[in-house]
Amino acid sequence: MTVPAARWRHFSWSLLVAWALLPSSGCTRTPGDSSAEAGFARDMATHHAQAVEMAFLIRDRTADDALRTLAADIIVSQSAQRGMFMAWLQLWGLPQASSQPRMEWMASGPATTTPHDHPATAASSSAMAGMATNAELDALRAATGPAAEVLFLQLMIRHHQGGVHMAQALLALSTHADVAPIARSIDTSQAGEIQTMTVMLAARGAAPLPPPA
Repeated sequence: MTVPAARWRHFSWSLLVAWALLPSSGCTRTPGDSSAEAGFARDMATHHAQAVEMAFLIRDRTADDALRTLAADIIVSQSAQRGMFMAWLQLWGLPQASSQPRMEWMASGPATTTPHDHPATAASSSAMAGMATNAELDALRAATGPAAEVLFLQLMIRHHQGGVHMAQALLALSTHADVAPIARSIDTSQAGEIQTMTVMLAARGAAPLPPPA
């Protein structure tokens, strides 16, 4: 019996979540509330939530099979990762919300493990990298047809650029045996999707938005 692609993707990501929550064979310490790992888990969960929202919006507004497949992949993969981030916080005995400003961990958040030699890139604490504004989300909700496709691709490329930036910042701060591999996977997979979406956008005669500051 052939397993439908969507069901297989869901099964694969379920396995990834289960694997990620198993005790690590490496030597790690439990991250603290102000650690880079905790900040990454909280902020990336919020970041993923918006990506999933935008993917649902375009899935219902386009008849393009390639774009619908991309949207489905984002929905499945980032929903699974978001659940994993929340589970980590629970396992670490940490609240899912923090009084610490968004992305503060990227500039100064202490890591629980040995950092790499290069420091994390400083980030604005007032906004999350690549996130769409309320006005941009409203525009996507109102758009239809090719205009919706172009706006989605532009917003998601920028969104992924922000996600890559956050993943690379975590890797610059932490070698945590559970968190670092997921950050590395996000870096690689979203960079690949940026290339795919850039080609899709060019085919529609449009260019990406400026990358997040």
